[in-house]
Amino acid sequence: MTAKVIKGKEVAQELRAALKEEVAQLKTKGIVPGLTVILVGENPASQSYVKAKAKACEEIGVASEIIKRDVTITEEELLNEIHHLNGNPSVHGILIQLPLPKHIDEKAVLNAVSPKKDVDGFHPVSVGNMVIGDECYLPCTPHGIVELIKRSGEEISGKHAVVIGRSNIVGKPVSMLLLQESATVTIAHSRTKDLSALTKQADILVSAVGQPRLIKADDIKPGAIVIDVGNTMENGKLVGDVDYEAALEVAGYITPVPGGVGPMTITMLLKNTVDAAKTINSVKE
Repeated sequence: MTAKVIKGKEVAQELRAALKEEVAQLKTKGIVPGLTVILVGENPASQSYVKAKAKACEEIGVASEIIKRDVTITEEELLNEIHHLNGNPSVHGILIQLPLPKHIDEKAVLNAVSPKKDVDGFHPVSVGNMVIGDECYLPCTPHGIVELIKRSGEEISGKHAVVIGRSNIVGKPVSMLLLQESATVTIAHSRTKDLSALTKQADILVSAVGQPRLIKADDIKPGAIVIDVGNTMENGKLVGDVDYEAALEVAGYITPVPGGVGPMTITMLLKNTVDAAKTINSVKE
């Protein structure tokens, strides 16, 4: 058996092409979807991420603004900035680039973003709505993961999904989304005993721990859908949680690193921004 590779880069390109058309239609109604990113400090990784988001916005016609603030900004000043953006009708999505300086309460800042403009899906209201299945902007990476699983063409309902990782950014939300797709979900983590015994039962295996080659071929159920969210730099090369080459011979479907989950994250951010523009302007489907 050789696994079919789920190429996130190709899926992302398809979705962006559709979003580009959607944005063009909104512009005929005088609506230009707008995303504002707040970047505090000079973190090189953060600067790179923000630049990639701005480029993606430009690609599909979304208006992009980057607000750069010095690392010395006070929490009060940052909260005032967010309050201003919440009330700006031309801004449909607000994203706070993390991490923030240590003197700023990250939770307070994220909570200050209006749920109507929370295109990252991190606000407690958004998270709560996601858990109970109400309408909200889904967190971008988990949403992208579920989309990739669906692209395999395999049914999610009734399958056993094992998620390795319990972070608020990936592990917990992707578990909730898979549960809503009627999968039976097991969440594993650093304290889980006999991890391999669990992974071997997984029809769908999602690993999001950042531990290179944690998942060996022997840990995978033959024919399983394997989604690798890991992205660790090792000897100048980006590697995932899964021993990719070996896993190709066992899995039914697998995502590569790079080129798998990564490209989907910004794409789902774009989707949330376009959806926010439609919701805020009461545009019907």
